[in-house]
Amino acid sequence: MIIAGIFFLISVFMIFYIYLGYPLLVYVWAHLNGKSVKKGQIFPSVSILISAYNEEEHIENTILNKLQLDYPKENLQIIVISDGSTDKTDEIVKRYESEGVQLIRQSPRAGKTSALNLAAQHARGDVLVFSDANSIYASDALRHLVANFSDPSVGYVTGKMIYTKADGSAMGDGCSAYMKYENFLRYYESLLGSIVGVDGGIDACRKELYQPMNPDQLPDFVLPLKVVAQSYRVVYEDKAVLKEPSLSASIDEYHMRVRVALRALWALNDMKDLLSFARTGIFAWQLWSHKVLRYLGFCFLFVVYISNLILLLFPFSPF
Repeated sequence: MIIAGIFFLISVFMIFYIYLGYPLLVYVWAHLNGKSVKKGQIFPSVSILISAYNEEEHIENTILNKLQLDYPKENLQIIVISDGSTDKTDEIVKRYESEGVQLIRQSPRAGKTSALNLAAQHARGDVLVFSDANSIYASDALRHLVANFSDPSVGYVTGKMIYTKADGSAMGDGCSAYMKYENFLRYYESLLGSIVGVDGGIDACRKELYQPMNPDQLPDFVLPLKVVAQSYRVVYEDKAVLKEPSLSASIDEYHMRVRVALRALWALNDMKDLLSFARTGIFAWQLWSHKVLRYLGFCFLFVVYISNLILLLFPFSPF
């Protein structure tokens, strides 16, 4: 009973730490020793990279959205990488070649990470912006993203994602609450130095900091870590807004989350040096708390369940 009780208390403590304790510590620490980003109105050359696989339903709206952004057209390059598409994606993209949209076809299909590696070789911009094939930006999103690069310590910027329903209206309740929680963390993690998680549909990176990734690596997770490893900050910009449709079925959302978690853990293994407190200090603590422990949260929940069951069934046991 004593051992079961100890495991129960430790696991309950870890669960509360992951979801409440860590955010509270980040909030307090950011207020005590936060460092803001020195933003400015700048217009660097930008290459928007859009990876697409069989996106005939969304790609035209996405291209039109990027062409209509409030940003100097002479400083904007739009590249669509068709990852072995077999539908009308390529045909739709070619309609906009006269407006400067560039189509690159990756064949055979090799995945999003390989597509971005390929597109980066053709990008002319000083800043690379990564968009999904169904990502719709607010008209001023790009301006707000690049404003952060006025600060020479910033190497990577992520925006604010709003999940939408089929009619384009914002999702409510659970999904909205989760994003508010994540964005709260990102805001205050930015003040500490760098954030840990990004939204892959609206990210920007200095081109000179882009490093090719292995095809099996998750770009939304690995590239920001590579930027931190080069001693630059990864920050959150809440004024750069992206709207993206949510997955229609809960089971699809679940499967997506499982895939992301597994690939992120694999990426952490590849870049385990960043988990060293001696090397990255406070960022290592953030990485352990926000990612590693959260991904392992189910283990603590399982221990709570088992230890609680033991305490209920064997209240007088020495174990």
